[in-house]
Amino acid sequence: MDVSGGSGQPRSGNDEPAEHPAGPTAPVTGPTSHGGPRPERPEDPAPPRDAHGTDRAPEDRPPEGRSPDGDASTPDASTPQPEAGPADSSPPVSSPAGSSPPSSGPAASDPGGSSPTGPGDRHDGSSPAHPEHPDQPDAPGHRDDPEHPEHRSLAHSGIAKGEPPQPRPKEPGGGILMGRPFGVPVYVAPSWFLVAALITWVFGGQLDRVLPELGAARYLVSLFFAVAFYASVLVHELAHTVAAIRFRLPVRRIQLQFFGGVSEIEKEAETPGREFVLAFVGPLLSLALAGLFYLAMQPVQPGTVPGVLLAGLMVSNLIVAIFNLLPGLPLDGGRMLRAVVWKITGRPMSGTVAAAWVGRALAVSVLIGLPLLNQSGALGGGGGETSGMDTVTDALLAAILAAIIWTGAGNSLRMARLREHLPELRARNLTRRAVPVETDTPLSEALRRANAAGARALVVVDADGHPLSLVREAAIVGVPEHRRPWVAVSGLAQDLTDGMRVSAELTGEELLDTLRATPATEYLVVEETGEIYGVLSAADVERAFVKAMARPVA
Repeated sequence: MDVSGGSGQPRSGNDEPAEHPAGPTAPVTGPTSHGGPRPERPEDPAPPRDAHGTDRAPEDRPPEGRSPDGDASTPDASTPQPEAGPADSSPPVSSPAGSSPPSSGPAASDPGGSSPTGPGDRHDGSSPAHPEHPDQPDAPGHRDDPEHPEHRSLAHSGIAKGEPPQPRPKEPGGGILMGRPFGVPVYVAPSWFLVAALITWVFGGQLDRVLPELGAARYLVSLFFAVAFYASVLVHELAHTVAAIRFRLPVRRIQLQFFGGVSEIEKEAETPGREFVLAFVGPLLSLALAGLFYLAMQPVQPGTVPGVLLAGLMVSNLIVAIFNLLPGLPLDGGRMLRAVVWKITGRPMSGTVAAAWVGRALAVSVLIGLPLLNQSGALGGGGGETSGMDTVTDALLAAILAAIIWTGAGNSLRMARLREHLPELRARNLTRRAVPVETDTPLSEALRRANAAGARALVVVDADGHPLSLVREAAIVGVPEHRRPWVAVSGLAQDLTDGMRVSAELTGEELLDTLRATPATEYLVVEETGEIYGVLSAADVERAFVKAMARPVA
C-alpha cells in the first residue's frame, strides 16, 4: 500500500524543527533608523588595561569609540524595553516528522504519511492570520513570540525566552538500501527479517504435513517463499509508485517492513479520481499476480515443491489484494472510500473522517473476528483440531493487524487535520520584527535599539543597507550581559545564503518545502521589492505547525 503524506511533519521535526526556504534576494533599499548617532572613532586609542596594569586580550576590548562601561548616552542593554509596535498585539501563534515528516517537522511532520501493504497497505496523505503590520520606521517586520505573552525584552533574555532552537536531525534511510527502481529508493527494514523468520517457521510446518520427505530442507523452501512473497509486495508498492509518478507526486521511498510495505508519497492527489486510481492500482496488481501464479500452477504437479510454492504465492497475493480492498484507512480500500466521499461531498476532510472511522471499526473486527474465523476453519484451518499454540498465534496476529489498522486510521486523521490548517501557516504572520545594525555595532547597543523598536531579531547590514547576515538567537543567549558592550554583532551572525532569504508571501506547504530545502535556525524575510520584512525563526514555525496539528477540525 502506499503512503501519501504532505508537509510534514515535521517529520517533525522529523521529523525535526521545520526546514527552510528561499525567497527574493534583492537587497534592501537602505537601513532603517539606527537608534542614534555612531560614536566617533578615536585616532589612536591606547590598549585597555586591567586593574593590574596588564593589557586586555583583543576580544575583551570594547568596540572602537566605546568605554568599558558602555556609551553614557545609551541606556544599559539589560533594561527591558517592553513597548512593542501595533504588530505585536496581534493574536499569538503557537508552535512541528512524526511524520514526518515532515516531518519530518514540521515534520513533520513529515508531513508525509505512511501506510502498510503486506496484509495491510497504508496511505496517509497554520496558525491564524493576523492583521498586517503597520510600517515601522525603526524596524521592518513584526511580531512577538506567540508562546510567550510575558515577553521579556530582547536585551534581557537574548531575543527569546527558552531554549535555543535545535537543528532538525537527519532522517535515517529506513533500513538496507536494495535499489532505486524508477529513481525511488527501496529499503528493507530490520523488522522484515523478523517476519521473514516467522513466515519461514510457519510455512515450514505446513510443508512438513504436505511434503514430509523434505525433512530439514523444508525451511530452505519456506525461506524462498518468504522472499518471493515480499517480492510480490514490492510489486504492489511499485504499482502505487508508478501511478504517483504519473500524477507528478513525489515519492520519498519504498520500505519493506513487518507485515508489508509502504510507499511514502509526499503529497496528496489533487482530485478524488486520482486518489481512487492511486489506491486501486496496488490491489489490482496483487490480483493480477494471483492470477499469474494460478495459471503457472496448471501444468505443475500439485504434490511437488513448485506446485506448493505457486499455490502459496497465489493464495498470499489474493489475501493481500482482498485485505487491502477493505474499506477503511489506512488500507487501499480506505483510500478508495475516502475518494468516493470526497467526490460526493466536495471536501477531502469529510472523506478522511469517514474512512478513518470505518478503519477503526475494521480494526476491532479483525481483533475479534480473525481468531474466530481461524478456529472455525473458515480460513482453511483445521476447525476443532487447532492446538493451543495455533490459538495463541492467531490471537497475536489479529492483535498486531488490529493495532496497525487502528494506528494508521488515527494517523490519517491527524495528517488530514494538518492539511486543512496548513494554509494558515504564513511567513508574513510568523515573522519577527527586526532592526538592521552595521557589522561593528556592539551587541549591547544593537539590543537597545531592538528593544526600543519592539523588535526581536537583528539583521547585520553593510553601509548601503544590504543585508549580510543574521545575528543568531542562540549566540546572543550565550553572551553574558557584562560582556555585551565589547562584543560586535558581526561575531555572532550567520552569513546569509540565497536559501535563507524567504519571501514574505510564502504560505502553507510551499513555505515548509522552502524551509526544508535550506535547514537553518533563522531566515531573512523580504518583500517582493527586496526590502527587509523581518526574521523568521524555525522555532516559531515549529510551534505553529504543532498547534495546527492539535487544533480540532470544524
